[in-house]
Amino acid sequence: MSRSHHDIYRANCRPLRVIPTGERPILTDLPGIAAVLFDVYGTMFISGSGDIGAAQESGEASALAAAFAASGYQGHLEAECGIECMLATILAHHESLRARGFEYPEVNIVDVWSECLDEMKQRGWMDPAGSSIDVRQLAIEYEVRANPTWPMPGLLECLAQLRAAGLTLGIISNAQFFTLEMFPGLLGQTVDDLGFVPELQYYSFRHHRAKPDMFLYELASKALAKRGILAEKVIYVGNDMLNDVQAARSVGFRTALFAGDRRSLRWRTGDPRVQGVQPDVVLTDLESLGKCISSTIPSPAD
Repeated sequence: MSRSHHDIYRANCRPLRVIPTGERPILTDLPGIAAVLFDVYGTMFISGSGDIGAAQESGEASALAAAFAASGYQGHLEAECGIECMLATILAHHESLRARGFEYPEVNIVDVWSECLDEMKQRGWMDPAGSSIDVRQLAIEYEVRANPTWPMPGLLECLAQLRAAGLTLGIISNAQFFTLEMFPGLLGQTVDDLGFVPELQYYSFRHHRAKPDMFLYELASKALAKRGILAEKVIYVGNDMLNDVQAARSVGFRTALFAGDRRSLRWRTGDPRVQGVQPDVVLTDLESLGKCISSTIPSPAD
């Protein structure tokens, strides 16, 4: 009963409205910007749970049962045990990666679910016939139910404006394989179609390191330098003062805190890791980004 990953998003995700944060935008002119890098969840897309990690760490048995059913499984299932297995497997992967020196580890969710299915069959929490389940489909079917998403208002307009200005676009995000499926599923365009440079897309699951680890930012900084783009000519847009603003500033990027949705805005008040850290600008809508780099973007009369 396998179906297109794009279709899973289209069938299960419905429009979400942003929840205003009450923050006031801080828009400052930032001349000389040559590249714009984005976070995904909570910045380009509304995240029903607030972030991709929140959905993984909480777990919903009803969502898992529905995901199994949508994946074509009709046998015995102990969904609560399945959730416990998933969370325990994620924890075990994290511990293994920390032992390798990764301070902020990231799992590959396909590996997690593959191990979970094996253990669930061994423990009798599901029937052995479950081996026919498409693990990638199961992962997406669960994700769209545990963490519903929808494009942030103004996203396409913002990206179109940046592309028209000839700016280099990239992504640094805590993500899984299905993150890339979400774009064509909900926007009808792949990340490449939207103008994001393939060599400037950094997703945590591919490197087993999650933000606020500096690793992904350092990779991006080096890749941009090879293109002749210095760090001070880059602005990074994200919704988290630690994962996004502090980490991006540490490699010399300018930063925009996206404060457009209360679900995902993370000021990290009281966290010593962000003490004294301030973003260059605060955005309450994506289209305002153009106002801050207007000296880079040509006017309609140009």
